[in-house]
Amino acid sequence: MSKPVKAAVFGTGSWGTAFGMVLADAGCDVVLWARRPGLVEAVNSTRTNPDYLPGVELPANLRATADAAEAARDADFTVLAIPSQTLRGNLAGWKPLLAPDTVLVSLMKGVELGSAMRMSEVIEDVAGVGADRIAVVTGPNLAREIAARMPAAAVVACADEAVAQRLQAACHTPYFRPYTNTDVAGCELGGAVKNVIGLAVGIADGMGLGDNAKGSLITRGLAETTRLGAALGADPLTFAGLAGLGDLVATCSSPLSRNHTFGTNLGKGMTLEETVAITKQTAEGVKSCESVLDLARRHGVDMPITETVVGIVHEGKPPVVALKELMSRSAKPERH
Repeated sequence: MSKPVKAAVFGTGSWGTAFGMVLADAGCDVVLWARRPGLVEAVNSTRTNPDYLPGVELPANLRATADAAEAARDADFTVLAIPSQTLRGNLAGWKPLLAPDTVLVSLMKGVELGSAMRMSEVIEDVAGVGADRIAVVTGPNLAREIAARMPAAAVVACADEAVAQRLQAACHTPYFRPYTNTDVAGCELGGAVKNVIGLAVGIADGMGLGDNAKGSLITRGLAETTRLGAALGADPLTFAGLAGLGDLVATCSSPLSRNHTFGTNLGKGMTLEETVAITKQTAEGVKSCESVLDLARRHGVDMPITETVVGIVHEGKPPVVALKELMSRSAKPERH
């Protein structure tokens, strides 16, 4: 009998823990790395993650450690589930610990500030591994629902189809259905930009603008995501799938979405500082909206909704003013 697949998950937030559960339920031996020894003790002694998924019982073949070397040792898959803007510094420290042939798996949905790199590009740059050893898991994957083992589908993307299929097998369960894709750029952009559009829809909901506004923002948000993807060589069809439309709809319609909730609070009149203070976990779109806009400008891509979100979140523009500016843009054909 072949030995079980070993997976190391670096990051014990809600999504890292939930995906660790998926891997364990699929038959993998899973080690979660946590920075805080107290959380490690709680996971191992109570079989729960009280900080991020309270009340959810963790599988027996999942354990935690505060020792990064122990977590990484002999891992077939090394899953990175940390805030996107912390990836470069953390991965540089973990690089010497990585198993020689491990596949690095990104659960992160962001674009790096300054470099405007996607997460897989940061991994390749820092870890010095080829694209055939870097995979991305994305799609409509709200952590709380997956932790409750509610049905969900996802995309496993890697430039090497065989590697994507290996990861697909390692995380396929009765409630979690992964599909493969080789369009890594498209899958990552869908995940990163949907956070920005989720903020925009949340702001509109907080302002009480109605469902027509929501439907319009989702649709035009998908259009500007697809424009950016096309400029970067992604397959436009990717954005009609789980990594694009699927993730966008879940983020823009669920109260479980951090970005949507963050935007709703802004739309209700809370300041950025007040909203940050009551937000327990990272809303990736808050920082990534700037890097997404930077990436778009580098490639000459018009992204008016993203630009509006940056204006509200980082430039102090009142939402009512930003809305007026967005609505008063010159009329264009829909496919512009």
